[in-house]
Amino acid sequence: MRAYLARALEKAGYDVVAVDRGTDAVPLLEQQDFDLLLSDIVMPEMDGIELAQKCAELSPRTKVMFITGFAAVSLRASREQPHAKVLSKPFHLRDLVLEVERVFEDQAEASLS
Repeated sequence: MRAYLARALEKAGYDVVAVDRGTDAVPLLEQQDFDLLLSDIVMPEMDGIELAQKCAELSPRTKVMFITGFAAVSLRASREQPHAKVLSKPFHLRDLVLEVERVFEDQAEASLS
């Protein structure tokens, strides 16, 4: 699934760095700036919410978007990361691209205010 999501975002013009677990993402967040962290919530070793909390420490300007197939996990994410967008599975790749575009539109509008 990660490969499909990365390919869809790359086709939409985004640069994508994809890893298979949160613990692999942390060193990348320490080394460079990212505009968006797109993470599944349920992952091995470090869940997406923990990753988002680490991201907030390392890169506070990075926007966060979660994807999940679990309604209860979605509620936890909304409670613990209220500014993060949560996209529930199943979704169409077009929906993912539209939600990413919205995140950046909201960011652009906020910087103009």
